Amino acid sequence: MKRSEKIAENKDYTAVNLGSMDDIKNHSLIHPKSGKEVKGKVFLKELTKATGTEISFTSLPPKTELGYFHIHNKDEETYVIIKGSGFYQVNNDCFPIKEGSVIRVAPEGVRSLCNTSDEDMVYICVQSKMNSLEEHTTDDGSRVVYESKWKEFL
Repeated sequence: MKRSEKIAENKDYTAVNLGSMDDIKNHSLIHPKSGKEVKGKVFLKELTKATGTEISFTSLPPKTELGYFHIHNKDEETYVIIKGSGFYQVNNDCFPIKEGSVIRVAPEGVRSLCNTSDEDMVYICVQSKMNSLEEHTTDDGSRVVYESKWKEFL
């Protein structure tokens, strides 16, 4: 079982390294409800001490399916396909997906996916409470003057 590596941390951030996207398949975890090992998956909430989202990376082997459909009570999910191709199904709608595809699903949408390609499919899933984002990007941010520490590396 591959473990993530903590890069740095203080009260304002936590930085981790999961390895290359090809290494995602080597991660695994014990599912908290079923108690079974889930291969090719890593959750980031606990690793990064996140308080507003759960983000996961998943690697799905060639010619396989996720193996289950699911819904959520409060959280929407956004899937970003990094590698591979296949199909995504929400309720009775089934459509092709590939590298670069982004799918947002409301909590009540019954969802799953499959990998029809000859390579591992790698995707990111961002889970957050639906309608919880009050401000975003430029509405929530402010530019500040600050000295960069990386100038010597450029």
